[in-house]
Amino acid sequence: MSLEDFLLRIDRLAGGRAAGERIAVADRTHPRTRRAFAWIWALLGVEVLLGIGAVVVALVIAGSGGSVPFAVWMRTVVVLGMTVTLCYFTWRASIGWRWAYQRLRLFAQIFPIITLVMAAIPGLYPVWMITEQIVFSLIMIGIADFLTSDHMRAAFRRAGDGRVEPGGEPQGDTQ
Repeated sequence: MSLEDFLLRIDRLAGGRAAGERIAVADRTHPRTRRAFAWIWALLGVEVLLGIGAVVVALVIAGSGGSVPFAVWMRTVVVLGMTVTLCYFTWRASIGWRWAYQRLRLFAQIFPIITLVMAAIPGLYPVWMITEQIVFSLIMIGIADFLTSDHMRAAFRRAGDGRVEPGGEPQGDTQ
């Protein structure tokens, strides 16, 4: 089994029935689509560094004898893992898989809300973690802004309008 075959199986698991829908080549190679994904990659890179930084801070505090609550450990590890998952979604969306765009857009809109609500719970996290969560949320809102632009929504619109390639095959690209 090739790597792409393996990834298509993961896509099927993550994307469900819509896993085979790919946007038209013209939409995925459009300069505005490529520019949006360049920004999304940059912002996700900052998110990953922020997540790694949170783990490092927790390790340093624990290593120096300080108390690191279980909630902090869970939040740092889970959010870092979810951010890496968003990188997979971004990669698959950037090569035209509609399901990945949908998942990425959904999580980019939901994560900031969840993160800010969790940060608002008194006493759950130390101040440094609350600050990290606010920064994380602001960056994620920026990612969501790119994903919900008119251009990106049009490029990744639903099947049936002649622009999505069922099964990943181009429509109208016979030359």
